[in-house]
Amino acid sequence: MKAAAVYPDRKSLGIVEDYPEPKIENPSQVKLRILTVGVCGTDREIASFVYGTPPDGYEYLVIGHECVGEVVEAGPEASGMKPGDLAIPMVRRPCAHPDCIACRSGRSDFCYSGDYKERGIMKMHGFMTELVVDDARYMNIVPQAIRDVAVLVEPLTIAEKALLQTMRVQDRLPWGLPAQFGGGTEQAYRHKAVVLGAGPVGLLGAMALTLHGFEVTVYSRDRAPNPSAEIVHQIGGRYISSLDRTIEQMAGDVGTIDLIYEATGASQLAFDVLKFLGTNGLFILTGVPGHHAPVEFDTDTIMRNLVLKNQCVLGTVNAGKDAFEQAVSDLTSFYLRWPDAVKGLITGRFPLEKFGEPILHQTGIKNIIEIGK
Repeated sequence: MKAAAVYPDRKSLGIVEDYPEPKIENPSQVKLRILTVGVCGTDREIASFVYGTPPDGYEYLVIGHECVGEVVEAGPEASGMKPGDLAIPMVRRPCAHPDCIACRSGRSDFCYSGDYKERGIMKMHGFMTELVVDDARYMNIVPQAIRDVAVLVEPLTIAEKALLQTMRVQDRLPWGLPAQFGGGTEQAYRHKAVVLGAGPVGLLGAMALTLHGFEVTVYSRDRAPNPSAEIVHQIGGRYISSLDRTIEQMAGDVGTIDLIYEATGASQLAFDVLKFLGTNGLFILTGVPGHHAPVEFDTDTIMRNLVLKNQCVLGTVNAGKDAFEQAVSDLTSFYLRWPDAVKGLITGRFPLEKFGEPILHQTGIKNIIEIGK
């Protein structure tokens, strides 16, 4: 088989022509024919050799962790899965430490040891190849109705895990959630969310927040009109460019900000906006900044607000089964409600042989690698 790989020691990318075809080796495993694989910032950092670790015994790492595939074979104990089903595998696998209660509880997304493995990222080959075998417990069935856009499920899980935790955190305030998102009763007040960044993670987060009852403003650099701004408008949100409005002006336009969803990895921006989070508000960090020189921000104001306004700051990474299931459900709802906006997220399609182009030269919103049909 063919597979797209990174060679960390050589500092190069390439197609592995003789990648071994995987075989089902235990009764709970499933074989997938990979259809599409998404390209994201993590892949670009791996291809820049910032991180990315091959499995033991390999000089290369097969990349790709956002994918959708079709089941071609299922072991007798692969419950609920059969040939022809569409499925999306999870990314992270548990560590082996017996005292890691998170991994032993099936929640490796909260791993304590840090010795987990991740497909296409750390010590496990990824999905940018023709066939993949994995255990059924890591698979998530996807309806055929969203086949063309199902590759967006994995990046959507970032927002879904954040929103599931939002429900838990804001349960401290029974009135602090929209009724559609677990709050007690319908209220005239519509909670306001600001999304920082208009890339795929930000736009999918904006869709999830809108679906669950928030009034959403996306704050990003590029001026409208642009494709991301058009998607924000299609889902009923507001788009503000940082070139047109300062952070303080944007916050004034929005009013009380109940939730901020950061999807940029820009630490200076994040902490400058944090100053404008409203009373009882929640700030969700999803981006991972690179190693840059220290930045300055107003620590006194931020600390004072966190205490006196009962605010919370939450970091979130990876996703559990619950977030994958919610992402499948919500993406299906997005596609029914805003089909053009969802399809508009995918702006580039490339064959496996040209996988390096969208990784090394980012264009558009979301690029995908098409492998199967």
